[in-house]
Amino acid sequence: MEQAAHDFIIDILDRCPDLALATIRPDGYPQATTVSYAHDGLTIYIGVGRNSQKAANIRACDKVSFTITAPYADWRQIQGLSAAATARMLESPEEIEQAGQCLLRRFPQVGQWADQARAGAVLLVEIRPRLFSLLDYGKGFGHTGLVSV
Repeated sequence: MEQAAHDFIIDILDRCPDLALATIRPDGYPQATTVSYAHDGLTIYIGVGRNSQKAANIRACDKVSFTITAPYADWRQIQGLSAAATARMLESPEEIEQAGQCLLRRFPQVGQWADQARAGAVLLVEIRPRLFSLLDYGKGFGHTGLVSV
């Protein structure tokens, strides 16, 4: 991946607190849900309810997609990205600790759910992008570029 593309992705991940996550439902339809996230480089972490539809969807199929759009005042400023990725529930205490610390640094208020997470009601999920589509209208209407990870 070229450095400019990497820097663009990290800038969007740093600036935007939420993403729209698409998982695959049992009936084959995609389910898109807005979630807050933290990241460590290109690895993204989210929390989901153990019994949520998102969790069930990820358990059944680890393929996910997501989009992120930065705030803009004018269409010529639209920047964002979409990605094809895989997701998995974190299980090892070390991974859970790392993801939890990333989320806590970005959203200190998540500390109020720490007991629920320890009790297993909240699961931490790692999302690893495989392919990004970078959207930058500053380079022209609808300008996109594909980047493999």
